[in-house]
Amino acid sequence: MSAPARGGRMRAYLEFIAAVLYFFVVRSFARNAAIAIRHDVWAPLVEQFLVVVFLVLGYAAFGSLFDRQVGSIAAQGLPLRPGWTREFATGMTIGWGAVVVCVFAMVMIGGIAVVITAQPSAWAWLLADAAYFALLALGEEVGFRGYGFQRFATVVGSSSATFGYALFYAIVYALLPGANNASIAVSVVFSFLLTTAYLRTRALWVSWGLNFAWKASQALIFGLTVRGVSSHSSVIEGNPMGPFWLTGGGFGIDASWFACCVLLIAFPVVYRVTRELDFRYNAPVIVPGGIAVDLDAAARRQHEAAMAPSAEPATPSLVQILPALAPPPPSQPASHSADRPDDSH
Repeated sequence: MSAPARGGRMRAYLEFIAAVLYFFVVRSFARNAAIAIRHDVWAPLVEQFLVVVFLVLGYAAFGSLFDRQVGSIAAQGLPLRPGWTREFATGMTIGWGAVVVCVFAMVMIGGIAVVITAQPSAWAWLLADAAYFALLALGEEVGFRGYGFQRFATVVGSSSATFGYALFYAIVYALLPGANNASIAVSVVFSFLLTTAYLRTRALWVSWGLNFAWKASQALIFGLTVRGVSSHSSVIEGNPMGPFWLTGGGFGIDASWFACCVLLIAFPVVYRVTRELDFRYNAPVIVPGGIAVDLDAAARRQHEAAMAPSAEPATPSLVQILPALAPPPPSQPASHSADRPDDSH
């Protein structure tokens, strides 16, 4: 839960700049710290673990100190609200389904050569790889849709912030070896999709599950290359065959134009499955107006008045009723002087 915005747009913009700079500092620190352990196998997992810890705690400190947020970790999009695990599973279902569509097209058009390693140690490393992708996806969600995104949305609005962070996300991953125009397009569309899931739920659970399943399904279930790295899965190794627009070549399906189309189709799916969450967490709060009236108290008073014991009727006072018509006044006798003859005669 966050406090109202303090300091206006300029303050929010400076906080956004600080959040972006902090993001790059954390990534650099985590990479150097992982290299320092001198164990190439564990280095990627340690790097992503450090990224998540420092981003979550650092942005929580930003929210508490700069914005007086109450529950600053939850305010980043990680509230432990009822049903959050179901939201995460919903996102995983969408991400896994999108990968299945891409793989099915590869199988139908070209094919995938699969090599499976059944050694017990390989299955143990599979759990470590799953943890790596879970941390990788969470770090991306906190970094690209957490505190920094929220402060930027305060300045330019949610739509502009979504577009700006989609470009930011694409630029960061355009620097990877093997990136091309298709991979940039996929990054932009994927970022839009994840941000849409966040805005409709006001939490990162759906977008985190979607992001995790999109990456982990490619590597751990089908053994495909993920962003140019083919060594993630220790159990399954897949080698797709088919045109570049379908397989993405050595970069993986994140550089496939077909995957870009599949992610576009996923937008209405996200809208449909988050309809209830959107209504629950984005519906405007109705503020009552006018004069407050306690209807319960008024009804209670009316009931008590009706059920009160009736008092003894008062003795009626005497009322004099006048006749409808008053009798006519008596006629006056004729004057004697009028009947007397005139003495003048």
